[in-house]
Amino acid sequence: MHVFVTGGNGTIGSAVVAELLGNGHTVLALARSDASATSLDDAGAEVLRGELSDLDVLQTGAARSDGVVHLAFGRDYSAPDALARSIAEEGAAAAALGEALVGSDRPIVAASGTPWVPGRASTEADPLATDGPVGGRGRSANALLDLSARGVRSALVRIPRTCHNDGDGGFAGLLTAQARRSGVAGHPGDGTQRWPAVHALDAAVLFRLVLESAPAGTAWHAVADEGDMVRDMAEVIGRRLDLPVRQVPEEDFGPFGPIFAMDQPSSSTHTRDVLGWKPTHPGLLEDLENIRP
Repeated sequence: MHVFVTGGNGTIGSAVVAELLGNGHTVLALARSDASATSLDDAGAEVLRGELSDLDVLQTGAARSDGVVHLAFGRDYSAPDALARSIAEEGAAAAALGEALVGSDRPIVAASGTPWVPGRASTEADPLATDGPVGGRGRSANALLDLSARGVRSALVRIPRTCHNDGDGGFAGLLTAQARRSGVAGHPGDGTQRWPAVHALDAAVLFRLVLESAPAGTAWHAVADEGDMVRDMAEVIGRRLDLPVRQVPEEDFGPFGPIFAMDQPSSSTHTRDVLGWKPTHPGLLEDLENIRP
């Protein structure tokens, strides 16, 4: 396939681009800066310049492809409404990409998050939340799956709260960044809440498998670690950075605070059984040992 990829320079995206190229596909990748364009070109991808908000550019990329992997998401959370704006932008981009594929039976695979289910690990059969701080992502993801009724082989890969590589990435990476800023390896609550996790290289394999063969209107879980305790993450971060470890207020983590405090384990049993996906790379706590002081 000739695959159009958004977010191809991120922790997940760079791994997905490499996975696709290494398995006989070609890649057209959106680049939002000169540095991104250079990196993608060096990786072997064809480059399409544009912003995630350039919906006409996105549709051009989709029209030129045999399939789409949509990974791009905003990273600037400095403003109070930044998370909401990033969710809205991501949703508009997904809708534009999907519309370009209507009636073609071509695939689009988009990233979303694993759902939260009180008292147990979430599964692929559980619906995404459509209210709360990240409800907009759930609504956009559901709209993408609904395109299966309009001749699009749409699918979701639900990514855990931490997708990591070389000790960085995802929510655990935000814990590390906050520890560097504050001088404390902090965790909200007592730290016994659990977060699922996956190595980016394992997630990339699943994106390829779903792109190649998943049925329309389906959701899959890129979960390798069902649930690591946040306190255990903070302890590794504290040891690697030589910082004290302690409970800190949720507010220290800005808009992510309430999400960070939730117990949110997740399972990938169905994904492994049906698609034959087998994570092989280090788990989160082992990978956090790569944090550089």
